[in-house]
Amino acid sequence: MTSKKKTKASSKKAPRRTKSPARKASKAGDTKRPRINVLIADDHSVVREGLVSLITRKADMTVIGEAGNGREAVDLWKQHHPDVTLLDLRMPELDGVGALKEIRGDDEQARIIVLTTFDGDEDIYRAIQAGAKGYLLKDAPREALMDCIRRCTSPPNSRNASAAKR
Repeated sequence: MTSKKKTKASSKKAPRRTKSPARKASKAGDTKRPRINVLIADDHSVVREGLVSLITRKADMTVIGEAGNGREAVDLWKQHHPDVTLLDLRMPELDGVGALKEIRGDDEQARIIVLTTFDGDEDIYRAIQAGAKGYLLKDAPREALMDCIRRCTSPPNSRNASAAKR
């Protein structure tokens, strides 16, 4: 009788855990340098999902949060203190410039890249005045975005002085 119980217990398999894209990326490219934690804030879910997909493929980056509006972006930033935040300008509840000001009010060193479809001089000026470290259009090549994220986290003497792109 005891042997049957042992057989049943040993035949049970542990539940299989699926690996998330972020977990795969960390194993694929373990390096000495810590991964860049990125927060994504955009009110369009398809844009957020696309950015998550692009970023999690990079061995040196990981997405730590996604916000669908400016208020949520501020809350998630306060919770996670990401290395870099990708922030859309036009979002509900609190626009990108308002979110930028609140975040930079908490931490003047916060690194925020505005990623938007709006390329008017006034939009760019407001974002840079509020403390954005970079300004990219959503139609920028993906490697330009990845490069901008990396430059934001690199030491000042190793990056190009003109990080804001138009």
